[in-house]
Amino acid sequence: MTLEDFTEFGSADQSEADRADGAGGDSAGNAIGNTETDDRFESYDAEPIGMDSGIGALSVTHGLRVAEDGEETALRAFVTVGNRDAVRIGKYLLIPYPDNETLFCRITSLEYAQEYHADDATEIHARRAMRRDDFEERDYKFMAELEPIAVLYDDGGELKRRMTDRVPKPGAIVRQARDSAQIKTGLKIPEDGIFLGHLSVGGEKVRTAAEPPTIDYRLKNDYDSGDPLVFRHTLIAGGTGSGKTHASKNVLRQYLDDDCRYPMADGRTVPPAVVLFDPQDEYAQMHDDNPELDAEFARRLDREGVAYGGHADTIALVPKEAGVTYGGAGHGAAQKEFTIPFSMVDDQPWLVAGSGLNDNQYPALRDLLKRFFREYGTGGTYQQFLTFLDDPGLKEELDESGRVHEATFDAVKRRVRSIPGGIFDQSATPITELDRELVRPGGLSVIPTYHLSTTRAKELFVLAVSSYLIDDKLSNSPSSDRIKETPVVLGMDEAHNFLADADTVQARKVVSKFTEAAKQGRKERLGLFLITQDPQDIAEPVFKQLNTKLVLNLGDEDAIKSVNIPTTLQQKVPYMEKGQMVIYSPDNSEPVELMGLSRCLTKHGRT
Repeated sequence: MTLEDFTEFGSADQSEADRADGAGGDSAGNAIGNTETDDRFESYDAEPIGMDSGIGALSVTHGLRVAEDGEETALRAFVTVGNRDAVRIGKYLLIPYPDNETLFCRITSLEYAQEYHADDATEIHARRAMRRDDFEERDYKFMAELEPIAVLYDDGGELKRRMTDRVPKPGAIVRQARDSAQIKTGLKIPEDGIFLGHLSVGGEKVRTAAEPPTIDYRLKNDYDSGDPLVFRHTLIAGGTGSGKTHASKNVLRQYLDDDCRYPMADGRTVPPAVVLFDPQDEYAQMHDDNPELDAEFARRLDREGVAYGGHADTIALVPKEAGVTYGGAGHGAAQKEFTIPFSMVDDQPWLVAGSGLNDNQYPALRDLLKRFFREYGTGGTYQQFLTFLDDPGLKEELDESGRVHEATFDAVKRRVRSIPGGIFDQSATPITELDRELVRPGGLSVIPTYHLSTTRAKELFVLAVSSYLIDDKLSNSPSSDRIKETPVVLGMDEAHNFLADADTVQARKVVSKFTEAAKQGRKERLGLFLITQDPQDIAEPVFKQLNTKLVLNLGDEDAIKSVNIPTTLQQKVPYMEKGQMVIYSPDNSEPVELMGLSRCLTKHGRT
């Protein structure tokens, strides 16, 4: 048989049954494909196309069920031909109940369902499709499977939501959600708070009929309905090139807005101080305006109540290490050097603990430090302590008294000498005298560490400053009232480098301090703001305290799994473009996708 033998379908070569079914039609002979049956089919079309209300209607082909177990829920909609190209997985839909309540749901899957009992992949159907230039949508059913999210209802003029507890009626009209209030209520997104981005689906912003047409996503930031989520701690995770620094600057800029204030125990409302450890020297740029942020973009930000522009109250507090200089040429922020006074070691002996000390060595170190500070006072230096340990009479005395064995003494001495001594007592202001510069209500203090010579030096500076700040913030008898009485957002970029489980005493103490801050910070107005490309490396005691997670593109499977976001969102993370993110904040909203701002609100990069 040649190709020409198939030029006319419905010919004598077909059986009576084939002609009755229309080679894939229904039992009434309403076939799709030949001229005669096409004419009959047209008589059933709803004209004019485009006048229908909604995108389709609920189907009961496979049942219509709403259940407590989401896997038992069966909610499917038939999508009409004219609406199919615009329908996407993740779109938000509304289905009315007869009594003016509304089911808010989202599309979880789309499929072309089998329309007729005959298989459409027969030789005849395949050859017909190969000869036809266009695709006939009406030949097939197009079904959308829906996930119910909430029931929306009116309560005295206020739109509210509750869990899905009823099933809609068969044939109910399905409409796309286009009202900002309905969408925000359905997803439990606060109306006010810290701006994070715009609601999106598949990388496209959700559009409404209002002005602006986008839906802003806000993070709860007041005490009217619980604690501000900044004090429940935040994680921003994203791979290289995902835009995590851009996004972090935009979020932090909102906390530095004049209108962002928190009530304190004494009745004052105080703007937060932001203190940020910066290993790449990028955040002091927040002092400067972004030259790429033009007037039209600024007007859009004003309409949406988004804070922007360089933050004048920005200081780079620069760690001073012997023989090392800080460039700091990429920003206009004020710079002030500081040093770690050796006197801090009296309360924080782990600063000179070197590598791990055992149960005998650590008490010996504490005894030696106490004796040293009794003799030299708080002005004693690191070099004087080394000289103090070199005294053979001291070693002999402690050994003969049985207080410190000579082997233990030697081990302590070796570990103390392994510390990079160039970080102590340099020609700069001690950090303990800079509490009013470190913590300023409404101010940003950036502590760059990229210029320091070794990883150990970076750990020591981070440990010393964070311990000083956290201890005073959580203490009932702080040395600094300024720190105690000011809300603080404590940020750390490349957090995986400092908060990973590690072997050194210093690294373990950093983790310990941040864990303590995470557990107690809420009541003391202390919030952690961690930024990382390797979330799986952050120590579990810290990680499990993080309530809000902003996840940008991550390519590593272990990293994606570690952030503990819903599986449906995990699958999207590797495909996200720059600026796309998902947010998982159970105390704020349903898990959703966001699109960050295309431009940084402050200076960013090397422009």
